[in-house]
Amino acid sequence: MTKPELAVALVAGLMSEAEPARLETPISPLTRWSSTQLLAGQRESVIEHNGVEYRLRLTGQGKLILTK
Repeated sequence: MTKPELAVALVAGLMSEAEPARLETPISPLTRWSSTQLLAGQRESVIEHNGVEYRLRLTGQGKLILTK
């Protein structure tokens, strides 16, 4: 949001004065994984989360299925 847009939003009451500081905080990008990385050349991979195993499977139609 540019400074003029911010000023308009403040005047219009669309945001509080505390919000601009939050808007200027940089947002870190999400970590991106490709299915190739997760499957490592296999058709199925196991992902452990909080002690529970999940299976990521590549179907014959090229879709991904995640099951518990």
